[in-house]
Amino acid sequence: MIGVGKVKQYGNVLDKPLNKGKQEVSLSAFAFLFSELVQYNQTQVDNIGELERRLEDAGYAVGARVLELLCHRDKGNRRETRLLGILSFVHSTVWKVLFGKVADSLEKGTEHEDEYMISEKELLVNKFISIPKDMGTFNCGAFVAGIVRGVLDGAGFPAVVTAHFVPMEGQQRPRTTILIKFAEEVLQREARLG
Repeated sequence: MIGVGKVKQYGNVLDKPLNKGKQEVSLSAFAFLFSELVQYNQTQVDNIGELERRLEDAGYAVGARVLELLCHRDKGNRRETRLLGILSFVHSTVWKVLFGKVADSLEKGTEHEDEYMISEKELLVNKFISIPKDMGTFNCGAFVAGIVRGVLDGAGFPAVVTAHFVPMEGQQRPRTTILIKFAEEVLQREARLG
């Protein structure tokens, strides 16, 4: 028979190899699950800042796991040691695995030496969210900021990572910018490496 091969059976999900498998998740399933995450956390908090912090914490756990998986799959357990290398890894590899494409832009801050920005015109977690007027500046991008912080911390690049809306001329919805402010130790280490 042509095209029919043996299918290897695994008794336990933990026995399956970590190599690349099907990497797509239904968009509607993700949107539903994320909506439930936001609604659950909304019932547990008193203000928007606390809700964003909880979403960031949930994202942090995802980011730490994504780093481990991608380092194992794509890099043979090697990790980035340079600042621009890890930023490029997040901007391209991590973003592509999570959102199916490379982030729209990666920029260095003009005012501060320790700031970098990843911008996305239509961030997936904000795409299907309508924010009530009483929630003001609530940004679901805090979840993605948590993912980025989890990846950076796990790779040894501690940083404060926040999500911000940036209005764009001629666009109804603002773009989302993930602002990364690295710890002083990261900049000192980078200067020593030259």
